[in-house]
Amino acid sequence: MKTFAIAAAALFALSAHAHEGDAECHHPEQADAKDAHAKSESKAKGAEGWTLTRGAKLSGAAEVKLAALLADPSAQDGKTVTLEGTVRKACSRKGCWMELATDEKSAGVRVTFKDYGFFVPVDSAGAQARVEGVVKVTELTDAVAAHYASEGAIVPHGKDGKAREVQMVASGVELKR
Repeated sequence: MKTFAIAAAALFALSAHAHEGDAECHHPEQADAKDAHAKSESKAKGAEGWTLTRGAKLSGAAEVKLAALLADPSAQDGKTVTLEGTVRKACSRKGCWMELATDEKSAGVRVTFKDYGFFVPVDSAGAQARVEGVVKVTELTDAVAAHYASEGAIVPHGKDGKAREVQMVASGVELKR
């Protein structure tokens, strides 16, 4: 009975985390094996010349230009699309998110991974990415914005001072160097 209660508490904590905008990256019961795999695969293939796929095979959703999405994100909010772009940053702790951007200083798209089911290598910055998933425009809490910033993310703020960003929950990812 005690084991069931512990398992139920862990499951509840994981499901609650998924609804909080992934404010934390650390899920030791899931992440350590994925993290080790992502790091070892990245190192095994070297810094250049690798191709990596994660999640589901891309199914051919409508392609949207990254610059067009960033210029008018509300037009794609809630839609499944395919994006291509350069990975500006990736979560430095687990590889549980990456950022696609058109340059180093402007807002980008934070890509997380469906059901926290896969990660990308923590050294993915600079890779070319092709991702498929659902776009959402979201307002971040101060805590989530601070967490992302602590991992090296650029968190855009509106004129009202609130942190907002364009996100994508990817079902599949292809990375190339």
